[in-house]
Amino acid sequence: MNARSPMPKLVPLIPDNAPFNAEQRAWLSGFLAGALALDSAGVTLLAPGEPQVLLPAAEDDDAPWHDPAMPIDERMKLAEGKPLARRMMAAMAQQDCGQCGSDCATYSRAIAEQAEDKLNLCAPGGKETARMLKKLIEESGGGATSPEERAARPAPIPRNDTPGYSRAAPVLATFLGRRRLNGEGSEKITNHIEIDLGASGIAYQAGDSLGVFAQNDPALVDEILGVIDAPPDFPIGERILRDVLIEDVSLGAAPDMLFQLISYLTGGARRLCAQALSRGEDPDGDAAMLDVLGALQKFPGLRPDPEALIESLEPLQPRLYSISSSPRAHEGRVTLTIDTVRYRLGERDRHGVASTWFADRLPVGSPVRIYVQKAHGFALPSEHETPIIMVGPGTGIAPFRAFLQERLAQKATGGAWLFFGHQREATDFFYRDELEGFAAKGALTTLTTAWSRDGAAKVYVQDRMRESGAELWAWLGRGAHFYVCGDAKRMARDVEQALCDIASQYGGLSGDAAKAFMAGLKKSGRYQADVY
Repeated sequence: MNARSPMPKLVPLIPDNAPFNAEQRAWLSGFLAGALALDSAGVTLLAPGEPQVLLPAAEDDDAPWHDPAMPIDERMKLAEGKPLARRMMAAMAQQDCGQCGSDCATYSRAIAEQAEDKLNLCAPGGKETARMLKKLIEESGGGATSPEERAARPAPIPRNDTPGYSRAAPVLATFLGRRRLNGEGSEKITNHIEIDLGASGIAYQAGDSLGVFAQNDPALVDEILGVIDAPPDFPIGERILRDVLIEDVSLGAAPDMLFQLISYLTGGARRLCAQALSRGEDPDGDAAMLDVLGALQKFPGLRPDPEALIESLEPLQPRLYSISSSPRAHEGRVTLTIDTVRYRLGERDRHGVASTWFADRLPVGSPVRIYVQKAHGFALPSEHETPIIMVGPGTGIAPFRAFLQERLAQKATGGAWLFFGHQREATDFFYRDELEGFAAKGALTTLTTAWSRDGAAKVYVQDRMRESGAELWAWLGRGAHFYVCGDAKRMARDVEQALCDIASQYGGLSGDAAKAFMAGLKKSGRYQADVY
């Protein structure tokens, strides 16, 4: 299926009675779109009777590092000389994903102002972010800021601890079941997950995410218990060691405190190695492979006190998933679209915690601790007549399934264009029947697909965007909002570059003007990303 809508009408930036031919008019329209930067409310009527066209705003350079594809060392260099909170923001993963309970800037400010002492809440940043935050605190003398700096900043945004709307206050829901979305023979296992909100009382909107408190694999826990020769029923408070390892602590990348504990229990070269690992060094070239089990296996024969072991580990963080349903279509329920993560690293198979919990270990009817994470700038336009363009390959389709369900219920007339891609059409066309139904009912105007393994050359969503560049530019001219969901490091960056190229080719913008145009779309809320 690759339905095509009629070419939308491009809103002119030059009045029809201006003394230019068609080629001159197109070039000038593109030039003005990039050169005339207005503020975030900058909307102007360019010709009597024409729809309003939102022009780009000047790019805010206060946080030029706010790019999830930029390596941390580059981000930190850009933040040199900035106040502590801004340097801490540069250490974050720049995804504004909400897994910390807020956005990058708010979490950073809370740490800098000593309103938050947890340095490991930036899940996508991982150890890299936590180590940099610790370094910044040490360099600043414990995170203290001057009265002038504190006075210049707004007060930290208070956290919402309403039950069901904060990682600090999850509620119980019920797991209803899973359904594999891939066809037989696919290289992936992707599940459609359904959860009954029941009496939880929580509500959500299309574009929100769901926080899920999953559990570790008991088989992995038993391996750890075997390596340290600890009894599963060793008391930890009012609970037992095995349950705490399954439910409470992260068994992923080995934290620095675990290596510190190991260094206290061994000597000689092994102690020096453990101390180096605790400082973020990589003496044997294997640091990237050391999860908690791997770290304990690297230093065999140790028998750490179980309570000390637990104290050296980090809390098991909730996983955040884009919601793939609209409450208008699934009253009292929420759905997720989850890739099952399995891979081999070194000599061991590794499994994603939440994805394999949902896929393999969670019985139907089981309680699940969840909370709704309200979207940070990722929502449908309030006007139903506004066109939307959605780019979501793989599980990135999740929020756009929700969007389309919502737009169908709204009877939105603005038009909707979805770019979806995966490996193979025959096995990886998620929600195909539903998408065809949206198209038949008019909620989905255009569906463009990209299959990377079906031909001799790999084709991705950004390639399809370029092929449809003239029409995409026309949709943007009509005021379309642009959305992208998926991988932050590669796909989202490539999609943004493709849109810049389209602005240059079909809008006549220079490279700098195309970047200014993109900055204007972001500042005005017409370019929104849900990346991970």
